[in-house]
Amino acid sequence: MTPAPTRTPDHLTLALPKGRILEEALVLLARAGLPLTMPEKSRALRHEFPGVTLLELRNQDVPVYVDLGVADVGIVGKDVLIESGRAVYEPVDLRFAACRLSLIREIGASGTIGRVGTKYPRAARAYLNAQGIPAEIVKLSGNIELAALTGLADAVIDLVQTGGTLRANNLEEVDVLFESSARLVVNRAALKLRRERLRPLIERLRALVAADTVG
Repeated sequence: MTPAPTRTPDHLTLALPKGRILEEALVLLARAGLPLTMPEKSRALRHEFPGVTLLELRNQDVPVYVDLGVADVGIVGKDVLIESGRAVYEPVDLRFAACRLSLIREIGASGTIGRVGTKYPRAARAYLNAQGIPAEIVKLSGNIELAALTGLADAVIDLVQTGGTLRANNLEEVDVLFESSARLVVNRAALKLRRERLRPLIERLRALVAADTVG
């Protein structure tokens, strides 16, 4: 781990999830003016750049670190943000890492849904309540599709990107709960304390996303 330097009052601490979002997020943030490069492969979890500390976290931990003020700003999928229930400021849809959270069943399944397997119990409960489905929710991790294939659950609620895994396992999307993509999230106190650094960053990211969308 890089030793923490003496920090100026406008120093930013940035929380990014390991995995597929990290590389694309760093490219976008560098285009927005932050002095970031891809960290060399190592087991370090904290990386220091001029004026910025980068924390590599599990996806699910990014909203927690930002909400509790350990990180000033972060990037995380909308699916994780909804499931976290954390009250962070979400100023920019960054439009990458797109996917959707869907209700999935075996093709042709038509029986009552009495049990649902998912990594997203909060989002699943909200959806099932809205649909008037009094199903039991079983929180799972890993290959959620197996719950529907083995009879552990009558349906699953999980992320879908291309649908390739569903087609390979005789599964289909029955309904889409919501579309997801990477979001910039900001600690509300930091937005006031570091306004002169965060507001321009937010505006530059909005402009970059808008330009990329048009292009």
